[in-house]
Amino acid sequence: MTTAPTHSGNLVLAVDGGNAKTDLALLHCDGRLLSLVRGEGSSTHRLGIDGAVRVLEGLFQSAIARAGLSALARPVASTAEVLLAGADLPEEQTSVSARITQLRWSERLVVDNDTVALLRAGTDRGWGIAVVCGAGINCLGRAPDGHEVRFPALGAISGDWGGGGDVGLAALFAAARSADGRGPRTLLEDAVPAHFELSTPLDVSRALHLQQLPTARLGELAPVVLGCCEEDEVAAGIVRRLAEEVTAFARAALVRLELSGADPDVVLGGRLLRSVSTSVIEAITEGVREVAPEANVVVSPSEPIVGAALIGLDGLAADASARRRARAELDAAVGDLAADRVAAPYIRSE
Repeated sequence: MTTAPTHSGNLVLAVDGGNAKTDLALLHCDGRLLSLVRGEGSSTHRLGIDGAVRVLEGLFQSAIARAGLSALARPVASTAEVLLAGADLPEEQTSVSARITQLRWSERLVVDNDTVALLRAGTDRGWGIAVVCGAGINCLGRAPDGHEVRFPALGAISGDWGGGGDVGLAALFAAARSADGRGPRTLLEDAVPAHFELSTPLDVSRALHLQQLPTARLGELAPVVLGCCEEDEVAAGIVRRLAEEVTAFARAALVRLELSGADPDVVLGGRLLRSVSTSVIEAITEGVREVAPEANVVVSPSEPIVGAALIGLDGLAADASARRRARAELDAAVGDLAADRVAAPYIRSE
């Protein structure tokens, strides 16, 4: 085992911070993965800026320790790409950047939204459309000339529907109306309360109202909906609505960027879009191609942390072999975490 390099000019710090989890990686400029750690979500919308940065600093300290680096020798990295769900508005990005700058993680720091990481993870072309759908939903569009289209992604107040929270709420809504006769019968009437080990949809509603059940847990119902949608029309309708919302984001970005005549990659990612059936992806593809017939719709083969790392390597002018190595090693490491094949955060040293 060789000692990890300690000069900041050699290292990339990459962060993908979501609502449910945060991945933080340290890599050498040759693409070698030094450490990858995973922790709780770090969305500024959920935790606030100070709370999100506390989560990130804890993961940063764990990562540098596992890579064999000194926490006192800061800055540790040459460049840091901190890409977070919830860092949607410029003033939010500025505030997060100011707080992290005080911690001296790196010589250069970029704070941006996690859609940037997804786009880079899903395509090497440097432009296209990215739609992420996990706990929430968001979209980034980038033209070949670098011009971008973004969305506030503030939830219902900015016209958004989608993500685990909205799908879960729709499931409870349908289950309650099935139970009291206001709506069509659905398997969700039993499946929704069963998920929380309760008896009826009203029991779930009461628990939420009395704050015995955190509202954030509604997102847990998204897999329940996906599990029912093949045999239940109500659940299928919720999934169709989700596909329509993803399509609407992509189409809007394509039109606003005037890419209808181009052949853009449309990259889909996030927990929900990685879990839906092939038929849902086909429906999204059909809708997107009504606007851009040559569009290539793909589910990203890599998690956004890979995109964050590649952006950092791009900034250091790393060669193609370094980028390939980084993708391969991070893909393997994230796969280990997802499969729960390791009890502790992943560490790679050579």
